[in-house]
Amino acid sequence: MFFKQVFEPKLAQYAYVIGCQKTGEAVVIDPMRNVDQYYKIAAKEGLTITHAADTHIHADYISGLREFAERGVKVYASDEGGKDWSYEWLKGSNYNYELIKDGFEFMVGNIKIKAIHTPGHTPEHLIYSVTDMGGGAEEPMGIATGDFVFVGDVGRPDLLESAAGQANVMEPSARTLYKSLEKFNELPDYMQVWPGHGAGSACGKSLGAVPDSTVGYEKRFNGSLKHATSEDDFVKFILDGQPEPPLYFARMKRDNKIGPAVLGTLPTVSKVSVEDVANAVNEDNVVVLDSRERAAFMNAHLPGSYFVPFDKQYNTVAGSYVTENDTMYLVIDEANLAGAIEDLTNIGLDNIKGYITPAELDAYLQSSGKAASISHKSFENFATQLSDSNVTVVDVRKKSEFEISHIPGALNFAHTRIAENLDKLPKNETLHVHCQMGGRSAVAAAFLKAQGFDVVFIDGDYELYEKANLPVEA
Repeated sequence: MFFKQVFEPKLAQYAYVIGCQKTGEAVVIDPMRNVDQYYKIAAKEGLTITHAADTHIHADYISGLREFAERGVKVYASDEGGKDWSYEWLKGSNYNYELIKDGFEFMVGNIKIKAIHTPGHTPEHLIYSVTDMGGGAEEPMGIATGDFVFVGDVGRPDLLESAAGQANVMEPSARTLYKSLEKFNELPDYMQVWPGHGAGSACGKSLGAVPDSTVGYEKRFNGSLKHATSEDDFVKFILDGQPEPPLYFARMKRDNKIGPAVLGTLPTVSKVSVEDVANAVNEDNVVVLDSRERAAFMNAHLPGSYFVPFDKQYNTVAGSYVTENDTMYLVIDEANLAGAIEDLTNIGLDNIKGYITPAELDAYLQSSGKAASISHKSFENFATQLSDSNVTVVDVRKKSEFEISHIPGALNFAHTRIAENLDKLPKNETLHVHCQMGGRSAVAAAFLKAQGFDVVFIDGDYELYEKANLPVEA
């Protein structure tokens, strides 16, 4: 049996290519949108991808299941969870597909894949056990757990409410998840656990960085499983301290349910002139994603630009500030262009009009006199203005961080959710925006500036503010 875990670091996502080397057939579980990467892996091993399966309707990226269906691959998707959690784009289509329920089995060559219904993270969630019958096995080697059980954690049950906007489902989902974990506890300890995400994903609060585990190890040391001593204790623990989900999660749920646009291959993006970008940014639904260094952006940028550093948070920031109706221009080094395009299309942001390089933008801003800027201060300098009547402090850390310690009177909106809370911010006051170290507040300050707010970026370490015995609340 061939087995390969495919890791996407920006979204901390794992997909799996599993193949029967005797028959040359392979399945991909939880594929991302750029399916060419899986074809390359299969071709290198002399395999043909004949099947693809999703564990659930994903919230943090566009699934590649439809891309595979378009290419004639037989796809499997859950038929659990009721009509509100069905794959609408598959039903009645001409694709080669099967909607499956708990206990359904299919063969990939001599490898048996079995679906097990594990609701809680989402109502339709499935996990897949894998048995290498061609290798003489009669019992499963391991299980692709999707967003059910991770290394060190379990899938969060609050996303239907906190991300998808369904009211009063958080606690019932947590109780459903508790019952599903009984199925996990019945599995043999030797079985390998192949999770859908690792450390850095917003699909849990304490995911491990180790890429796989075993059922026995997770039973003993998984923090969430250890708190499953009673249903009430588990519900209280699993719902406490979950990070605010990025704003784009709700759109991913919708698109993966009704059917994402077919990508085919990654789009190509042409270089344009800085003048064209400078003129276009004044139009409605046009945004510039500027990935230059923080200091360079704060000192000079095209008016209305968003600050989106090309780092591990590129998807998260772009997905929290850019809408699907926006046309994007990128300020990006050419070496990072292909990566930026893939990052954006992974979350359904396909409308990329063109790009310019940071060097080209710097030259234009120095010569044109048309630059905008954002004033910035240290915490020490800012502290003297706390009592000013026209100053509002905006803390863009997570709620769990804010509750431990915050500046008196501060408003708290996580940087991934601030776009939906603009109506709660005063237009006639200066917003002093901070986080823990300056990374999150930099992107939030730039976004608020682009929306027309008077903004000051607070750059520094909040811990130093606390240690200086400046006023805090808890």
